[in-house]
Amino acid sequence: MKATVIGAGLAGCEVAYYLARHGVDVELWEMKPERFSPAHVSEGFAELVCSNSLKSDDPATASGMLKAEMRALGSVVLSCADVTSVPAGGALAVDREAFSAAVTERITACENVKVIRKEALEIPSEGEVIIATGPLTSDAMAKRIEALTGGEGLHFFDAASPIVTAESVDDKKSFRLARYGKGGDDYINCPLTKDEYEAFWRELVNAETAPLHEFEKECKVFESCMPVEIAAKRGPDTLRFGILKPVGLIDPATGRRPYAVLQLRQDNAEGTLYNLVGFQTNLKFGEQKRVFSMIPALANAEFVRYGVMHRNTYLDSPRLLNHDFSLKSDPRIYFAGQMTGVEGYIESAMSGLVAGIACFKRLKGEKLPPFPRETGIGALTAYVSSENADFQPMNINFGILPDTETHIRDKKEKRRRLSERSAEALKRYISENNV
Repeated sequence: MKATVIGAGLAGCEVAYYLARHGVDVELWEMKPERFSPAHVSEGFAELVCSNSLKSDDPATASGMLKAEMRALGSVVLSCADVTSVPAGGALAVDREAFSAAVTERITACENVKVIRKEALEIPSEGEVIIATGPLTSDAMAKRIEALTGGEGLHFFDAASPIVTAESVDDKKSFRLARYGKGGDDYINCPLTKDEYEAFWRELVNAETAPLHEFEKECKVFESCMPVEIAAKRGPDTLRFGILKPVGLIDPATGRRPYAVLQLRQDNAEGTLYNLVGFQTNLKFGEQKRVFSMIPALANAEFVRYGVMHRNTYLDSPRLLNHDFSLKSDPRIYFAGQMTGVEGYIESAMSGLVAGIACFKRLKGEKLPPFPRETGIGALTAYVSSENADFQPMNINFGILPDTETHIRDKKEKRRRLSERSAEALKRYISENNV
């Protein structure tokens, strides 16, 4: 049994690892270091770009529920994340470099995985193929995909947050605390007074952004990766009730809740680097330094990486893909990752895991039944493959799951029950379908 996987990001690595450990000979194509996308800089597999956070690990959250499902299916991404994690309160965050190195080592250690470090210029005309080239697919492969799918795609913007050195953050104007006390002192909090916030907001909305290419000017902006300057333009209080909300935080220096707070999250295992949570941006680098340094704790901050913005491309998946991410017009070809319209690191890895399972089933002459809608996997795969005239990328959330049979008014209890129901449904599915 053989299969070709194009792209060694989160999704591609999930596919390759699942197939390899089930005895399939895998040819894994990765264009780095021959070529790099506008957002990638390292040669390793599964390189994280926008953030080092894989979101909440609490099984009573939608993100935590999805992780639990993936762990039950043997996710290599989560296995490597668990051993390279860094403190992040109730979230699962990783040391980016260590995480990428762990995934790369795990994949290359598989004897039946042949890694080809070249750009794939064609889609194989025979055999099982999984395309996991990501939303920043190379021009050559994008043209092949357009020809394969009839040219139907969606374009969106994605953006990454700046990173600063921990030692350059003023500890006299910041405090360490996780929101609501979850996780001790995992986050560095940078408080702003009303006057400081309003001055910062005025400069932010008037700051100069980097120029866009003509083809990018018509692109849509996906909500969860919206540049901070665009969100700010929605109104003076948008940030204060969003990414700069002070809820759940008390400044030890004043004993009061600040007017607004920027949180910094640890970005590497050594704790020397921190990223500005939610500060994805397309501001020019000089403007980022000028405006973000208006936050008192960052007045002398050393920026080791500025925020960047780039175009992401997504398929019209409801028209093109089946529930297992196979192409309706040619089921031997699968797509995986963000280009399918699942938004987020874990969601992307999930799509690769499902595509790998489905591909293995097909190689054995079997079909993979849809995952139960009561699971996060089932809900997301149904969303991506169901008719939708206004299709947009989607993160995992409880809103796309069927409601509980009995009405539960308490939100925490309802989410706990949805998570428990997911685990029960997945356990039955695995047993009944020998997954």
